[in-house]
Amino acid sequence: MKILANDGIAQSGIQALESEGFEVLTTTVAQEQLIPYINENEIIGLLVRSATKVRKDLIDACPNLKLIGRGGVGMDNIDVAYAKEKGLYVINTPAASSESVAELVFAHLFGGVRYLYDANRQMPLDGDSKFKQLKKSYAGGTELRGKTLGVIGFGRIGRATAKIALGVGMKVIYFDPFLEKTSLEVSFFDGQSVSFDLASLSKEEVLQSSDFITLHVPAQKEYVIGQKEFAIMKDGVGIVNAARGGVVDEVALVDALENGKISFAGLDVFESEPNPEIKILMHPKISLTPHIGAATGEAQDRIGTELASQIISLLK
Repeated sequence: MKILANDGIAQSGIQALESEGFEVLTTTVAQEQLIPYINENEIIGLLVRSATKVRKDLIDACPNLKLIGRGGVGMDNIDVAYAKEKGLYVINTPAASSESVAELVFAHLFGGVRYLYDANRQMPLDGDSKFKQLKKSYAGGTELRGKTLGVIGFGRIGRATAKIALGVGMKVIYFDPFLEKTSLEVSFFDGQSVSFDLASLSKEEVLQSSDFITLHVPAQKEYVIGQKEFAIMKDGVGIVNAARGGVVDEVALVDALENGKISFAGLDVFESEPNPEIKILMHPKISLTPHIGAATGEAQDRIGTELASQIISLLK
């Protein structure tokens, strides 16, 4: 039984599958060659991340395919309903990468409040000749402790982000139409833990009250944050999007950065991904990463193991 991990899989997942008699292929096959490759090699399971698309044409053309697996959370690159309608198993790993994405959000937040996104650009250019001027430019940083973090979308990743915020000493408020109330348990290294009871506010209340805003929502047909939403935020708010490109209106974002409404933005995802707009890439107030939210060794190990466990359960 052959499994094609077209966008890669951690060694932990390969070992778990091979121990149960599966053959795991890790060749990266170009999208246009995927159908003949699957059929010629009698692939029964196709594992992808965000790069490979699994649409109706592939599903129809590959009758031996029994399972499609997504290493990660969002499955907008897979025609999930159609695949299930055709009798295929469709699986993902919603819990495996939550902590990694949450930590990246805070990398952007910590970097934002201390201007690291710009200092790391300017120091190599002028650090030897304009040290004192740069020191003065970046001397007006702020602390996260004591500030309010607004979380839009309070699923696994939103809650993981909130736990870090609480540990840092921030106040957390959230908006999620599907989760009216929840309790978060923040665990520490020595086994101690502290519980926090939270209740969803309206989207408008979160936008109006937050010092920093982070988005954790699936792909949407319309913008979650656009010109209207920026207008009701506090002046000088920082915003991070490590969810999906297209949930923030990037044109409105640039306008808000230019007029000072937004102090900085952290983007891990982009509207025109994988070809982000030059105006976004070159903007001095945007902290940038190339969609690496789940790209830690620990998360990839968890993803591989979780995929393997589900595949073994479903196909053996």
